Amino acid sequence: MVGDTIGSKLIELGHSVMIGSRTKDNEKAQAFVAKHAGKATAGTFADAAAFAEIIFNCTAGAGSIDALKMAGEQNIDGKIIIDVSNPLDFSKGMPPSLSVVNTNSLGEEIQKTFPQAKVVKTLNTMWCGLMVNPAMINDGDHHVFLGGNDAAAKEEVKKMLKSFGWLEKNIIDLGDITTSRGTEMYLPLWLRIWGATNNGAFNIKIVS
Repeated sequence: MVGDTIGSKLIELGHSVMIGSRTKDNEKAQAFVAKHAGKATAGTFADAAAFAEIIFNCTAGAGSIDALKMAGEQNIDGKIIIDVSNPLDFSKGMPPSLSVVNTNSLGEEIQKTFPQAKVVKTLNTMWCGLMVNPAMINDGDHHVFLGGNDAAAKEEVKKMLKSFGWLEKNIIDLGDITTSRGTEMYLPLWLRIWGATNNGAFNIKIVS
């Protein structure tokens, strides 16, 4: 769902998109390609990583490292990885816990595993519909966070966020990739709010 939503927005903005999965004939990937009639392609994780200038990691957090390993370090090195995933552990049912927490984060694990990549954690604190359409609520006046070790990569990601409709004043750079700990640990609260309200279209606004 997240990959479909972000990929569709990127196509709308004029970008070339390849959606990656374990196999080239993945049913959901093929449905995405069909929906966009010649404006998208599908391939393996390795195909998509080799194709991309910027990689969006929209995989389920529990499988993110494995998926990126399948993509191939040679196809990832030097590239920006926009990591929107969360380390949700559903092994004991709902609500999920976090498989990486407190003194580490999935964002950090991805950066450690692929040290030549430029990992930027962002958009993981909200429902995917809001990621690409912030104006959906409160006239777009709410906040998105990002964190990463590479300043130039974060500037590129800010440009991408602004193209999605995020206002410059509402993009908060939290710092290095260790800030993923905080944004990922917000997910248990996000899930409880969603459960209590039956509505995913909400977000954080910092008031001071």
